[in-house]
Amino acid sequence: MFGIGGTVLLVILVVALIVLGPKSVPQIARTLGKAMGEFRKVSTEFQRTLNTEIELEEHEKRKQEAEKELFGTEQKATAATKPAEAASPAAKPAAAATAAAPTETDASVKG
Repeated sequence: MFGIGGTVLLVILVVALIVLGPKSVPQIARTLGKAMGEFRKVSTEFQRTLNTEIELEEHEKRKQEAEKELFGTEQKATAATKPAEAASPAAKPAAAATAAAPTETDASVKG
């Protein structure tokens, strides 16, 4: 219970019986029992509320990490495709211009 052994509890009960008298001990014990029950109820409710808040906070943290990972991946993928797209149109006209322009080797072969 409170780290009180059986012998110590028995001594406390005997002293209470002597000091308070046999008539009031059951009433005091009943009142003390109700108070202990109420304390346990409040304590359990507090612990349950605390655990719920901790779980909610952890859930929000995991949600933010998942969103960060998801949107970070999308941004990386978007950033990776933009340079490739930017390089592709620039590379295509340069390649077309190179293919269309006659080179020295072409002129010497024809001539």
